Amino acid sequence: MKPRILDPNRREVLAGIGASLRASAAGLIAGGAGPLVTAQLALQARAATLALRPGQPATPVWELAAVSHLGDVRLKRFDSCQVVFRNNLTVPLAPVWYGLNAPAVADQFRGRGPVAPDATETSNISMPNAGTLLADFRLFEDGQKQPARPLPIVVAESSPVAVDRDVVVLIEEWRLRPDSTALPPGRDPKDTAALYTVNGGTSFELSAQAGERLRLRFINGSQRSVLAIKLENHEVQIMAMDGQPAEPFQARNGALVLAPGARADALVDAAASGRFLLHDGKEARQVGSLTISGRLERRPLSPPQPLPQNGLPETLDLKGALRFDVALGAPDAGWARPASFSVNSAPAFRAKPGRTVVLALKNPGSIATVFHLHGHPFRLLDRLDDGWKPYWLDTLAVEPGQTQRIAFAATAPGRWLIESVATDWAAPRLVRWYGVE
Repeated sequence: MKPRILDPNRREVLAGIGASLRASAAGLIAGGAGPLVTAQLALQARAATLALRPGQPATPVWELAAVSHLGDVRLKRFDSCQVVFRNNLTVPLAPVWYGLNAPAVADQFRGRGPVAPDATETSNISMPNAGTLLADFRLFEDGQKQPARPLPIVVAESSPVAVDRDVVVLIEEWRLRPDSTALPPGRDPKDTAALYTVNGGTSFELSAQAGERLRLRFINGSQRSVLAIKLENHEVQIMAMDGQPAEPFQARNGALVLAPGARADALVDAAASGRFLLHDGKEARQVGSLTISGRLERRPLSPPQPLPQNGLPETLDLKGALRFDVALGAPDAGWARPASFSVNSAPAFRAKPGRTVVLALKNPGSIATVFHLHGHPFRLLDRLDDGWKPYWLDTLAVEPGQTQRIAFAATAPGRWLIESVATDWAAPRLVRWYGVE
């Protein structure tokens, strides 16, 4: 089921924003005041509804929508994208990009805060990497009056990838009251029931011919839950994690486990009908199905080849690395809610550009806690620090009482946020910062 948008003049909005984009781009090119604009993206924070319970009123929600695109947002690697963001909601907001690894539009470290209600901001954002990105308002959730839907953004590789179809699979979670209204995250979920959607609907139905090769971009767009998604009767080859190419590997039992905000690109060679099963740590439920209709006549498919690399370092100097301990969410460790965060607070750590950084992420809490690193993808280290997993991440769930070690090359100078949030709907989202300077 698709959301019903509370916007009766959508064509006028598209036309107006499109004209604004064209005029702004022409001014940049003619005046030589910035890079050549190769892509344009008009975003809007707005009210919407979702039909989540049959026979009951639609649920009011907020959403980050791309009014310049009729389908998925698809850009290309190395695009210089002019972004026009319009805030049609009642609180200051700005998109927060996950997987971009570049300064965001709203960045307190660079003197740019969120966009006021009924205001518009234009900016240019470079797309240095191909991959699956996510943009949302989660750093502003303290002020939200409704839960907000995120926006998947696909940045295509410079060279084509041999697949028949490329499909976004966005999983979201909701806490519904008896009257079908939804509770924003960070509040006590008492008297609510959990519900999950895929691409905004309560059931995800995908049809394919036998022999088709599908690229499925799985996104855990939930706010607090670690989720496992499985496609029955198929081998699932993982090709990328959190927007960065991986050495292809097979998902164990065909299931992918994703922390909130995490993404995984998978290749599936359609062979037989099967269910999409979602597990939230308590129970498995069907959230959709793949139906096979007919057969695609072709030669046997060759094994999947690695995706083109994004230029991340092949090796990391662990012996000469700077090492820091980071206690996730610990009350005495300098964490703050985003609304009370100050750029004058003490950093979690500092590193010189070019250094390898190893972080020991310690979870002192009683439930799993999710860590997100802005600005740099990282490697998950083996237990003995003698190697790393064959993929990059920007988001990681750490089990209670456990320590995970990660490493990254400090290649992006600046000041960047780190996030910590426990996997409890009522838990606050917390932030700190680190410097590469």
